[in-house]
Amino acid sequence: MRLSNRDRGGKRGLAALLAATAILAALGLFQRAQAIVGGAPPATAEFGRFVVMILGSSGTACTATAIGRDVLLTAAHCVLPGADYKLLASEPGQPPVLKTIKRIDRHPQFDIKRLFNHLATADVAVIELAEPLPPRIAPAVLAAGNQTVTVGDSLVIVGYGVTARGDGRSGGTARAATLAVTGQPGSLQIRLFDPEAKGLSAGLGACAGDSGAPVFRISGATPEVVGVVSWSTGPNLTAGCGGLTGVTPLVRYRSWIVDTARTLGTTVAP
Repeated sequence: MRLSNRDRGGKRGLAALLAATAILAALGLFQRAQAIVGGAPPATAEFGRFVVMILGSSGTACTATAIGRDVLLTAAHCVLPGADYKLLASEPGQPPVLKTIKRIDRHPQFDIKRLFNHLATADVAVIELAEPLPPRIAPAVLAAGNQTVTVGDSLVIVGYGVTARGDGRSGGTARAATLAVTGQPGSLQIRLFDPEAKGLSAGLGACAGDSGAPVFRISGATPEVVGVVSWSTGPNLTAGCGGLTGVTPLVRYRSWIVDTARTLGTTVAP
């Protein structure tokens, strides 16, 4: 099932988005929200309190991170021009509630062609909501601009979607997975894999609905966001999920994120 793409920005388009979201939520089907695969457990409150889901009128679903009471951080490719986007703000076990997105700022250097080729690009965006987030959602802390990661470091990704690729009925729950840094991590791109599968066989990893999800480093009492999820592969660099998880580090874009949030009246912690 795909969300209606007609009459974008009009009343019929919004009505179709609302109706389709209600059906999807009732059935547990977010067809494109194929998130952390490999049997990742539900996220604990330590991580789950930072994340929300963004739905698009073209049938997309992504994860976003609260960085203020009415400001979110996500991937730029999650909020492309030409579609309507809403925050799914339902309380657990309650009917779906869609909240208005007031403004979207994509990084000016974002290049979707590079992203499609798994190349580094400024895949970050800041979202302003029309009203504050519910109290159960807390702003996350961004890692300091001088933080780097090295091969073997453990990072935690937290996103919405299904637990098995193609099984939409298993979606709708925030899940967390601890992955290891591999390859040649730098300020442009970080690659993660399941430390047991090592990208050679199917393991834990992000998929389409995890796009925009936060990547946390545990350093002290509070998890810190070091990047956002941008892409994934299947085992042995095949198409799909459960192999590599591609991350856009925040180190190059932190100043832009902080400055953009400031123009919206939000001071990003710390």
